[in-house]
Amino acid sequence: MPPTSEEQVQRRAAIRDLLLQRPAETQASLVRALGRIGLAATQSSVSRDLREIGAIKTPHGYELPTSGDAGDEQVAAIADLLRGVTPAGANLLVVRTAIGAAQRVALAMDRSGWPGMVGTIAGDDTIFVATESAHAQKNLITRIEHATRS
Repeated sequence: MPPTSEEQVQRRAAIRDLLLQRPAETQASLVRALGRIGLAATQSSVSRDLREIGAIKTPHGYELPTSGDAGDEQVAAIADLLRGVTPAGANLLVVRTAIGAAQRVALAMDRSGWPGMVGTIAGDDTIFVATESAHAQKNLITRIEHATRS
């Protein structure tokens, strides 16, 4: 039986609290930590919850992006120029921008220092972003979405 909305809200709040204390090495470690505080969870529900709350995978484990992160500030400054982000294969993102803004957005992304990003190529309103892996690609999408919502 799927969890109720209230259970999801409680579980996601607990995951946020746990990640604010320290990074979680694995999703399984989060499942165990949730169990210790009386919240039932599966790896798949934790995976969905992590995605929903905007957690990212870093070399230290799963973490919440910090709002003071310089990279987030770089991209947040140009958020109004972004039009869309689309994965293209396992290691490439296509970022659409306002007309004439691609180079400015690509420069902000290059300066962000976000892990997993190999480099950018900018045209007039389109940017190709190469990532180290499919996982890095997913993390980058999450970071862009988080930075542009701030």
